[in-house]
Amino acid sequence: MRPAWPLMLLFAANALAAQQPPDARADSARVARVLALLETSDSTVCELAAQAISNAWGWSWQPQPFATPMPMPAPMPMPRMRQRHGPHARVRLNHGAAWHGTDSAAFGAFRAVLRDDSRCVRNIAARVLGRARAPGSYDGFVALLREAAPGLRETGALGLGELEDRRALRPLQDALRDRDARVRAMAARAVGEIADSSSVAMLAKALGDDATPVRQTAAWALGRLESPGALGALGGALKDTSPDVRRTAAWALGAIEDRAAVDLLLPLLRDREAPVRLAAIWALGQIEDPSAVAALSIALTDSDPRARQLAAWALGQIEDADAIDALAGALKDREPDVRVAAAWALGQSESSRAVEPLKAALQDESQDVQDAAGWALDQIDDERPVRVRVRPHVRKPI
Repeated sequence: MRPAWPLMLLFAANALAAQQPPDARADSARVARVLALLETSDSTVCELAAQAISNAWGWSWQPQPFATPMPMPAPMPMPRMRQRHGPHARVRLNHGAAWHGTDSAAFGAFRAVLRDDSRCVRNIAARVLGRARAPGSYDGFVALLREAAPGLRETGALGLGELEDRRALRPLQDALRDRDARVRAMAARAVGEIADSSSVAMLAKALGDDATPVRQTAAWALGRLESPGALGALGGALKDTSPDVRRTAAWALGAIEDRAAVDLLLPLLRDREAPVRLAAIWALGQIEDPSAVAALSIALTDSDPRARQLAAWALGQIEDADAIDALAGALKDREPDVRVAAAWALGQSESSRAVEPLKAALQDESQDVQDAAGWALDQIDDERPVRVRVRPHVRKPI
């Protein structure tokens, strides 16, 4: 028998992602019909339908990099000098508040599936009701935290995070002690979404959880708080046995952007796991402290080309003249992406010492490197009337 899920997907996508004016009222009957369909669909269909909902109503349905649907923002603002175009899909979003004018019956359709057997359907309902700040949602999500089924408690924690209501910190603190690890991880995620600095202590305690996903989510949440008060706890997490926890803790320190984190991060440049080194390099670039220049210059020789590229980017972020010699050497790296990033970083320095290495790079075999070197030389040329800053692309470490 041919699988039915492609047909379901088309139906769900058409039903949920149909473009409508931002002030259009939600059709409760239509919502109920589609949710009923998704209750019997497989997880792939449901996740794609969730993305369709978010596209139609102007918010982002985050992917699931960990055990919980936890967003892991890792901005790397470095577009390429010369864009390479490939296949892509153009999606039009409604950026208005599509919830305005939504009637209670439409919200009722989502409330009706908050206890559904499908985890995906429950999560759709929790996110919609939370994002919409639908009346009664706070009490409903707290009630879910008291349910016997761990899946329902997880949904309650997710919804409280979407509400971003400080009142939820107390019940979420209790949920961080739940006997089920998925509930604890979702509670940590929700605390991070609320992003209140008073929650540092509870998240720091969660960094000692037995379950790796909980520790990793707690580290992410501390990064979301962007509080210097989290440095000590995250410094301890940098020594976690799990590379995922170490990587996320490094990202969190970069998100906080406190110079006191530099000494904590430097040992991770020698971590045996490349993703951990990448996160540490990115974090040092975010902090932009000149005391990291020597270590980042050494990272330009890392065995992983992504780490070398990212190290060049980080040195460009810091804009310290002590990095010029190391960056000039990176213009001879065997990987074009590393040479592009090194040229960009030298342009950021705006130092006359970078001119000769950049002129040599104008003869590079890679057109991207030539373009980057030309741009960098323009940045150093003080006689140009207009100076435009760009950032070459590097891959996200997280």
